[in-house]
Amino acid sequence: MHSMRTGPWRILPFLLLLVSLAACAGEQGRAGASADYRVVPLTDGLSHPWALAFLPDGDILISERPGRLRIFRDGRLLPEPVPGLPPITATGQGGLLDLALHPGFEDNRWLYFTHAASVGGGVTTRLARARLEDDRLSDVEILFTAEPASRGGRHFGGRIVFDRDGYVFLSVGDRGDRPRAQLLDDHAGSIIRLHDDGRVPADNPFAGDDGARPEIYAYGVRNPQGMALHPEAGALWEHEHGPRGGDEINIIEPGLNYGWPVITHGIDYSGAVVGEGIREKEGMEQPLHHWTPSIAPSGMAFYQGDAFPDWDGDLLVGALAHRHLARITLDDDNTVVSEVRLLEAQNRRIRDVHVRDGLVYVLTDHDPGELLRIEPPGQP
Repeated sequence: MHSMRTGPWRILPFLLLLVSLAACAGEQGRAGASADYRVVPLTDGLSHPWALAFLPDGDILISERPGRLRIFRDGRLLPEPVPGLPPITATGQGGLLDLALHPGFEDNRWLYFTHAASVGGGVTTRLARARLEDDRLSDVEILFTAEPASRGGRHFGGRIVFDRDGYVFLSVGDRGDRPRAQLLDDHAGSIIRLHDDGRVPADNPFAGDDGARPEIYAYGVRNPQGMALHPEAGALWEHEHGPRGGDEINIIEPGLNYGWPVITHGIDYSGAVVGEGIREKEGMEQPLHHWTPSIAPSGMAFYQGDAFPDWDGDLLVGALAHRHLARITLDDDNTVVSEVRLLEAQNRRIRDVHVRDGLVYVLTDHDPGELLRIEPPGQP
């Protein structure tokens, strides 16, 4: 692995900056002043980074899918991974996935993370937490294991969000076995809701139902790789991969069925119909927005800040297949008004996106992968 400060990589920031500035000029011509930004590469040398999380002191934690946790500090990527992770199964799309700080992190030092784990002859999605102190993890606790485990390495989901009441939400993909997303006795294809210590909230919608997994908060989802809280309403927003078309944005409500695979706006990769071959059905939710053809969304954040005042309240969504960052403007009724594609000239798979002090940070899913910052052209 390389730091951007050593060897031949010294010239890479300058070259990428020239490319990004040229790209911005081209995008301004299409999208007006809303595309007025520059892209600053902060580091490369990451191996398929999956998520980032900001520590209170400004350090950035970065997960690498092969099973390493890295620290970006004082403008450089520390060479040694953070020790103390539990065993992680890096297979297919699985490995070390999302990161989230406990709302009381400054006092309790709890870091939450999802990962693929080998269980009973299969592989599944797990939620764990550990204390992060002195650049080490300790006191690892497994809080949730999606059951049953599966063979194969697809559709782990894995995004983590804390809501304003301190509940932790986790997305679990359908593991490539579509009918499982409609089964309430199966965690696959669902959104999970837990107390911060892994206990099941008594008011979860299926907590009292025989034959249902009490952790399930909503179901009928395919492979959710983005979740975020709306900054004003506090609602949980989710996006997920469709098959060939039909990527979706949903607002998640307790007990609701989001339809996969019975209904979808996409088709099978072969061109065949999926499920019942319909887009709507009573008792199943319609997406707020969908993409056809698929962009393969990953990572999601609402923009708040002064650096880009025209972006305030917009939704930012990374795209893996079409290799861009979507900036989606919504009206007061959550209807999509416009969508602008940023970072197209970089031609990078965007895996995660976060907003910090009005600046936008993204991870590119490559080997080597990069940490990039989007800022106004006049940023000092």
